[in-house]
Amino acid sequence: MDDDLGGEVPLPRPPRRVVSLVPSLTEAIAATAPGLLVGATDWCTHPADLAVTRVRGTKNPDLAAIRGLAPDLVVANREENRKLDVERLRASGVAVWVTSIDTVEQALTSLDRLFAVALGLGRPGWLDAAAATWAAPPTLPPLRVAVAIWRDPWMWIGPRTYGHDVLRRLGLVNAVTEPRYPHADPDSAALADLVLLPDEPYPFTADDGPEVLPVPSRLISGRSLSWYGPAMVDGRGDLERALA
Repeated sequence: MDDDLGGEVPLPRPPRRVVSLVPSLTEAIAATAPGLLVGATDWCTHPADLAVTRVRGTKNPDLAAIRGLAPDLVVANREENRKLDVERLRASGVAVWVTSIDTVEQALTSLDRLFAVALGLGRPGWLDAAAATWAAPPTLPPLRVAVAIWRDPWMWIGPRTYGHDVLRRLGLVNAVTEPRYPHADPDSAALADLVLLPDEPYPFTADDGPEVLPVPSRLISGRSLSWYGPAMVDGRGDLERALA
């Protein structure tokens, strides 16, 4: 079987020991078949009571610890994880399934394949709920927004990202036009009507971020904006309420 990038994943039987290197995928698996997870990153914060071995971060996973867990499958993501780490795990005989998600539609399709093909499970009920939630038409006015994800240096959400597609589906217009996650001085946000400041990956607060911006800002949930999986069910409503 092949993952989202066409990489061959040798799985002679449905996996029973899974390590997740992606916080949103960790939450998705834990919500559906929690007994499968034996390892996750330090950034995997949902569910809060997840009791598995921690294998460091998404960009610097402890490969020896992962191998020591003897997983049937490691779940990764093209954007979240380094290709080098995936290659090293595969070279040592560990099966790795890599997801590729830049839009809401890709999230729904990729998650369906992960559970049906890679994990050998049925389609989760929360995935049907997420699909129904995001099928609704936009409800917000077409404000021009800019979304910061880091400070010092300032980084922003641009086109060809999952967050950008979420903004579009909400009815918002992304004022950032450079693809992916460009660096730009906060003064560049003057092109937007409003700057959105998520609480992750950089933990923006009312006292950390708004004071240097040239336009009004609004604090939002980073999980609602950027996590695909169960967070998609309530994330849309959470963002709409925050921006109403």
